[in-house]
Amino acid sequence: MSPRPRKVTDSQLFAATHAVMSRVGPRELTLAAIAKEAGVTAAVLVQRFGSKRALLLALSEKYASAAGEIIAALAKQHASPLAALRAYADCMAGMAASPAALARSLAYLQIDLTDPDFRKHLVRQARATRSGLRRLITAASDAGELARDVKPAQLARTIEAVLGGSMLTWAFYRERTAAQWMRADLEAILRPYLPRRRR
Repeated sequence: MSPRPRKVTDSQLFAATHAVMSRVGPRELTLAAIAKEAGVTAAVLVQRFGSKRALLLALSEKYASAAGEIIAALAKQHASPLAALRAYADCMAGMAASPAALARSLAYLQIDLTDPDFRKHLVRQARATRSGLRRLITAASDAGELARDVKPAQLARTIEAVLGGSMLTWAFYRERTAAQWMRADLEAILRPYLPRRRR
């Protein structure tokens, strides 16, 4: 006899968790709030994952596995690798839709940085992201959108570092939107590598 199908999938529970995390910080995040968002009881979450920490770890692992897929999806959505790279910056800016949203993101990042179990997923996600950026840069160079002598690994690392710092400095100055602020910094990094006709 086959087991009864789950009424709510893990993916749906992860989506509900992410939705609640986008509204509240770690201290306010509860299984009850996640369950309400998902339309289930907190007991379902405990039965499925065991605890709030275990649920967040499972979500962290899922994000780490999907990091490269996100950039690959952007590459498919845009005919231009450079456009996909810019779209990635815009996606990243979503974490700073407002100063409060950025503060929540940083609060969860603190957990990722200090808890070894979470950090291993963070490192996997970061490496997959950098690898995806490197592939976009290589494709942009091959397509003539960036200079042939660009060093993809170095530029990917620079973009990764600058976009993270750009998000923080936007919170300091709060000029324009985070997406506009971060895009301006990305363009400053890319400008030396653009063919003269594109500058």
